[in-house]
This record gives sequence, C-alpha cells and structure tokens, in this order.
Amino acid sequence: MTMTQKNGTMNMVRYMILILVATIMLYPLFWLVGGIWKENAEIFTSPWFFPLNPADGIAAIVQGWTTRTPLNLGQYFINTLRFLLPRVIFQTLSCLLTAYAISRFQFFGKKVVFSLVIATLLMPDVVFRIPLFFLWRDLGLLNTMFPLWLDTAFATGSFFVFMLIQFMRTIPRDLDEAAKIDGCNSFRILFSIIVPCMKPAIITVALLTFMWGMNDFLGPLIYITDPRQYPLALGLRLASDNTGEGVLFREIFAMSAMALIPAITLFFAAQRFFIDGIASTGSKG
Repeated sequence: MTMTQKNGTMNMVRYMILILVATIMLYPLFWLVGGIWKENAEIFTSPWFFPLNPADGIAAIVQGWTTRTPLNLGQYFINTLRFLLPRVIFQTLSCLLTAYAISRFQFFGKKVVFSLVIATLLMPDVVFRIPLFFLWRDLGLLNTMFPLWLDTAFATGSFFVFMLIQFMRTIPRDLDEAAKIDGCNSFRILFSIIVPCMKPAIITVALLTFMWGMNDFLGPLIYITDPRQYPLALGLRLASDNTGEGVLFREIFAMSAMALIPAITLFFAAQRFFIDGIASTGSKG
C-alpha cells in the first residue's frame, strides 16, 4: 500500500468515526423533533426518529406556541430577554475590565485576587444561592428581574475572567507601550488596542452567557414568583403542568424545539469566533 492510499484510508476511517460520533450526539435532537409527530404511547415505546403512526404535528406546534398557560411562547421569550440582555452586557464588560486589571497592572494583592478568582471558579454555583437570596430579599428585589443579572455587573463569572486573562496574556505588551507613547490612557489602550485583538474571546463570553442564561432554571425558580414574569425555562415547566387531560408530550416537544431555535441560530452565526476563542485561549505565542 502506497503512502497516498494509506493516508486516504486513514482519512476515511477518521471521517467515519466523526460521522458516527456526530450522529450519536445529534440523535436526541432529531428524536425531539420527530416526537412532535408521535402519540404519547409511541414516544415511550419507540426509540426511532421517524413516527410509525404520525400524529398531527402542526397542531402540536400551534398548541405548543400557545402553551395552555396565561402567556404564549413569544411572551416567555420576551421575559427571558428582559434579564438575558443585561446579563450578557454586564457579564462581558465586567469580566473584561477585571481581566484587564489583573493581567496588565501591578498592584498590592494581585496574586491574592487572582487566587480568589481561581478559588471561586472551583466552587459550585449552588453555594452562593442562599446568601444571594437573603441579599436580594433584604434589598426588596425578589420577584423582579434584577437578581438574575445584577450580580454579573461585579464580574461574578470567574470562569470568564480566567479565560480572558489567559487570552489577554497572549497579546504582546509592546502594543500597550507603543500606545502609551502615542498618548493613550488605560481605557483607550483597552478598547482601541486589546479589545479588537480579543474579539473571538469576547464573543465566546457573550455567547456562553446567553446560552447558559437560556438554560437557567434554578435562578428564576428561586427569585420569581409571578407567572407573568416567568422566563422560557419556567414556562416550559408550567406548560407541562397545565394540561388538564394529561400531558401531551408532542406539544412539550414542540415548545422545546422552538425554544432551542434562538440559541442554535446564535451559535451558528458566531461559531467561527466561538471556536477561535476556545481554541486560541492561552495557546498563542
């Protein structure tokens, strides 16, 4: 076997493995979409994507949009964006400023601050739930959207701070020094020199914040009690509890599939920056 044939065989095996792994990873999503056209009995008895006895999937989609609750799916989307947009903006900006201060400035206690960032990175998020609940209660902010995003203004995303620090360390300090010679202050250096170089990492922070916020169930469940302010995650749960004659899972599947559309669309729109941001963090010379 020649070297060319050997390389061709290896590439074929490699792509077959990748296709198999991708199929396994994506099949639950295909099965979710196929479940829109299945009755409850077939959903629990058939593992296949295609329905054997197709039900009225269009009616399930329409009913999934109305949700059988006081709000429709569009209103749940709007409620989600009410806290998600401020969370993305403040999370990205605060983590960027914190990472800039730690990576570019020398100050007393810098190593301690960085150690605390790593320490909080290793702590589970649920540890902060009870203290934060009492804080928002004492401030009178329960049953509002503020507890879902206000803490992000203080760089509470330690993972993002660490990621941005690692990325920022790959940017030569010569650029900072040249900008200082030209008369730039610290903020001008950050937003005119460093931020353009960090575009993939910044978009990665915003994208992950958006996707994790869309999936946040515990936070809204703790802080929000008014069903009219429920975000999408709680709306899905409320809809599954409001079917008087029993849960029609194809309607729940239709709601879930429609709920995935914004996150999937955003990911594919920004996937080039997302992949660059993850792959190049801490790896550039």
